Amino acid sequence: MAAEHTEKSIASTIDHAILKPEFTRSDVDRELDIAAEWGVFSVCVRPSDVAYAVRRLDGTGVAVGTVIGFPHGTTSTAAKAAEVRQAAADGAVEFDMVVHIGGLIGGEDARVVDDIRGVVDAADGSIAKVILETSLLDDEQIARGSRLVEQGGADFVKTSTGFAGGGATVPHVELMRASVSPAVQVKASGGVRGLDAAIAMLDAGATRLGTSAAATILGEARRRAAGEAATGAEDSSSY
Repeated sequence: MAAEHTEKSIASTIDHAILKPEFTRSDVDRELDIAAEWGVFSVCVRPSDVAYAVRRLDGTGVAVGTVIGFPHGTTSTAAKAAEVRQAAADGAVEFDMVVHIGGLIGGEDARVVDDIRGVVDAADGSIAKVILETSLLDDEQIARGSRLVEQGGADFVKTSTGFAGGGATVPHVELMRASVSPAVQVKASGGVRGLDAAIAMLDAGATRLGTSAAATILGEARRRAAGEAATGAEDSSSY
């Protein structure tokens, strides 16, 4: 594992996703405990779980975010803004909205920007991320969508919900990174389930990872670092 990618540094990029619709409260508890145990940056929970997650994670240093207009992006801008305001009142500090996918594909750029700006305004200075759902888009739409995210004032452009039959790819992350200024960050989400995949996304330009596999990724990082340390000790003992 490259020196710049440590367990701690990777954990600082992870938004641990707790979004499955079938999750019970005990499932949510398990995932929140995983997030706290591994010291990830944040959790991304269902809107109805925000207040509970904030209470349960109090004192852990793990931030709480949620999803907006999820997973299809087809709710009205007013509804998305209302979701943001309620989630903020419940304690969420980051908001991952789904772009109006049909509007993006159809070339309704002004409509897409207005939708994003409505959520950004409702977030009132908190972090706003925009999910493009890249598995449904071609390269032109991904590049244009990324630029529209910047025009709308959001902080991140994000690949995927993880619920549309596809997830992040290195070429898509690279394309998104190349399509926006340094003021906008890239979040890779969907299908990032192992250490090598996480490192590949970070090397491609992502600065945040959305994944439900935080324990797997960080466990691999810990084991790999221990193995490298052991190898180094063996090598030094031969001199």
